[in-house]
Amino acid sequence: MLGSLGFLTPWALAALAALPAIWWLLRATPPQPNVVAFPPTRLLLGLKNREQTPARSPWWLTAIRMLAAAAVIFALADPILNADKKQSLGDGPLVLFIDNGWASANQWQLRKDYALRLIDDAEAQSKPVLLLPTAVTGQIITNSLKAPNTAREHIEALTPAPFAPDRMAASRTYQKLLADFRALKSASIFWLSDGLDYGHADQFGKELLRISGQTGTTTATSGRVAMVRSAEATGPLALTAQIEKAGKLSATVISAGSRGGSGTIIARAKNGQKLAETAYSFAPGKHSARALIDLPTELRNQISRLEIAGQKSAGAVHLLDARSRWNRIGLLTGASQEQAQPLLAPLYYINRALAPFAELLRSNEPNLAVALTSQLKQNPSVLIMADIGKLAGTTLKKLKDWTAQGGVLIRFAGPRLEKANDELLPVPLRFGGRTLGGALSWSTPQPLAGFDDDSPFAGLSIPREVTINRQVLADPAMLTDETLIWARLKDGTPLVTAKRRENGWLVLFHITANSDWSNLPLSGLFVEMLRRLNTLSSVSPVAGNSSDTDSGTSASASFANEVRDLLPPYKSLNGFGELNAPPSTARAISARMFSRAKPGPNHPPGLYGPPGSTRALNLITHKTRLKKLDQTVSAITTTVYETENATPLKAYALMTALTLLFADIIAVLFLQSNLRLWRRASAGTAMLMATIGLLSALTISAGSPAHAQQSNPGHDFAAKSALNTHLAYVLTGVGDVDRTSKLGLQGLSRVLARRTAVEPIDPIGVNIENDELAFFPLLYWPVVENAQSLNEATLAKVDAYMKKGGMIIFDTRDFQNAIPSADGSPSGNSKTLQRLIGKLDIPRLEPVPENHVLTKSFYLLSSFPGRWDGGELWVEARSKSPGGSTRAGRTDGVSSILITSNDFAAAWALDDRNTPLFPVVPGGELQREWAFRVGVNIVMYALTGNYKADQVHIPALLERLGQ
Repeated sequence: MLGSLGFLTPWALAALAALPAIWWLLRATPPQPNVVAFPPTRLLLGLKNREQTPARSPWWLTAIRMLAAAAVIFALADPILNADKKQSLGDGPLVLFIDNGWASANQWQLRKDYALRLIDDAEAQSKPVLLLPTAVTGQIITNSLKAPNTAREHIEALTPAPFAPDRMAASRTYQKLLADFRALKSASIFWLSDGLDYGHADQFGKELLRISGQTGTTTATSGRVAMVRSAEATGPLALTAQIEKAGKLSATVISAGSRGGSGTIIARAKNGQKLAETAYSFAPGKHSARALIDLPTELRNQISRLEIAGQKSAGAVHLLDARSRWNRIGLLTGASQEQAQPLLAPLYYINRALAPFAELLRSNEPNLAVALTSQLKQNPSVLIMADIGKLAGTTLKKLKDWTAQGGVLIRFAGPRLEKANDELLPVPLRFGGRTLGGALSWSTPQPLAGFDDDSPFAGLSIPREVTINRQVLADPAMLTDETLIWARLKDGTPLVTAKRRENGWLVLFHITANSDWSNLPLSGLFVEMLRRLNTLSSVSPVAGNSSDTDSGTSASASFANEVRDLLPPYKSLNGFGELNAPPSTARAISARMFSRAKPGPNHPPGLYGPPGSTRALNLITHKTRLKKLDQTVSAITTTVYETENATPLKAYALMTALTLLFADIIAVLFLQSNLRLWRRASAGTAMLMATIGLLSALTISAGSPAHAQQSNPGHDFAAKSALNTHLAYVLTGVGDVDRTSKLGLQGLSRVLARRTAVEPIDPIGVNIENDELAFFPLLYWPVVENAQSLNEATLAKVDAYMKKGGMIIFDTRDFQNAIPSADGSPSGNSKTLQRLIGKLDIPRLEPVPENHVLTKSFYLLSSFPGRWDGGELWVEARSKSPGGSTRAGRTDGVSSILITSNDFAAAWALDDRNTPLFPVVPGGELQREWAFRVGVNIVMYALTGNYKADQVHIPALLERLGQ
């Protein structure tokens, strides 16, 4: 090594010792000419030749030749610039432990580039590679030694996970592989860390040293261990938030190191609109910074997401759900306020229960109509009425209109309600009440029964001491399916009933709001019940109607839809903090256990539950503390991620040598012209030789790695695509979707090669805007939610591709989760598909008819399943020709477009061992076989057209059908 300059073959520099000998040879006097006796030469005696020829070469010409020789020797020594960036891997393979948790996302490209450089070094030294990501996400994980080329593909497909890595699990996996691959005992191990210590970093480092045969800083001959960390001194940032007093939203930014400095927190609505920005700053020596987001309640309740500006990770995002809304609640009563004895007041316990969670609107106006009008003007989300009897007139009309728009009316019984009924009760009441216990009653005070699974109170524990002494009774003859019983007494009598009224709710507690009829208001259960009912409203304080809906489902079902014990994943954060469809590994979470759930491979952070009533699972909580990874973990060799690559200089040295040699040729020609202007022949020869030399030099330089990276990407893409048959897929920019498309088409290509005469090469990802489409007969296009609309030029290119014979399979992949809207229009990815292709010149479509060519192009098919089964496969509708025959498609009777929602690629996806990567439902592996047959038929249909529609095939088809 010479500073940042190194040589792969340093012994070749020994040839520089021969330069003095070369100098002497170049300077040597040429041999004397033979002497021949010739008598007439006497006439020349005495004449002086004024032209003299030097006995030796000019010094500058010798210097050119010496420099050329030195450049050749320099090239043979394989010089490398920034040679300290090139790793020497010893005798064994390269093993990469890659931290791909959430903390690695913000500088993911830096880590990926470093891993690719290590793989390049392994390829140069002919070493196999083993990749072991420490955060397992269901992605392709290599479980065997791979060639550098294959490892490079795995690195490109790897993405950060939205949770913390499990390094010890990765080390256990490596120990199992040691038994299968002896070469790993002499491996060079690189740990590409994310800069955080999750509690086991030192233990993990010691385990790597033990596995590799190293102790302390002593390196054994068997291998080496190195930890690569970020040069950033402070590490990644994380974000959490909570509700403060008066409904203010408090955000806390957490750092692993005392960093100082400041930044910005952005609050966004569900549609991505920026609602607010607030600055934060770290005090000297502090690891956290707090900032308040103080907005009017109208805007505050629209916030669904907080994020740290400039940070792209799941830890830098905090999601909000209905539980974080700060509702306005109006309180009304028909009884006296009991100023002298507040504990007996009808609203006292309601005040105490809801004050920490909502903005309460109180009124001292004894006139109910005036008090109600005043509170409705302030746009409350919930109204609570304690012991108010029959409602009538304008008061009744106003409340009916308000609940119809999404308001929640909660009423508590009392002496007045025992004798009255009106339209705003969930169930008609029997005249008079029911007394439990007392001198004239045979019954005793009743405890509460357990809450049903379809109740918003499901999961709440009931204190044994809670009993009911008196209540109003629902008329059992008037109970209908529309009346919901959310709480009962032990004997089955309804205690809390509810009924949906258009977009709102009517809820009745059959007891008083104070302790007159029961001790329920004195318990903590009462607080939890009111808090859950607080989230039922879909009324927006802005305009009095719902603006917080999702996929057409009203948010008024917010805890009511949580009545189901399992909350399925709705949307999940990826490692970069983007909210997308949940991965296939995501599992539902029990509503009872949701508050204790921890993000991981089976439960990624995101939104869980039915659309419109989702609950947020966040990666970072107020208990989270980030610990910086020590620079020296168990005395492992430590280095930092570098941005500069090692650059081979051999090609440049050879180019310099050639340039000097051709300069020597031109100089010799110039000297032979007696230092005069060149003769035409000499000039022509010199120009020819110079041109040849320049072309040679450019050829060598173009072959160098540095110039190879600057080659024309369009030419490379065309050369790669045109020489062989490839199945192609559209790159969406969503890592999980693109990886599934690639693996799915790889699996289908293997099946095609085994079963048919078609032998496709590895599938190619296509950038729909920049790449040429004409090379591919078939294009698989997975539709992702919120995909950007195509510009005019791209639409024209796609339309031309289909009109010239290309076929595109649009796969919305959402049959399992498709939720049609109220008017029957498509939703989710289907809406995205309509936006993508709405401007294309596409003919009328229809589900594949019974006798379509697709049903018999290779296999005989009656359905077209993928990962899901049940979605239709749409093709161009057949039209009647003048002769009476039917014809489908614009090109040779072949449909240029196929549309499905069954997720074909996931059903076709196989790993290196031909093991399926995604489950298929409901048909299992038999359905996967049919999915592969569907793929074979589609490819054969795209390649052979309507060949199988010819009448000549009918006898053979009938024979196969057994007819």
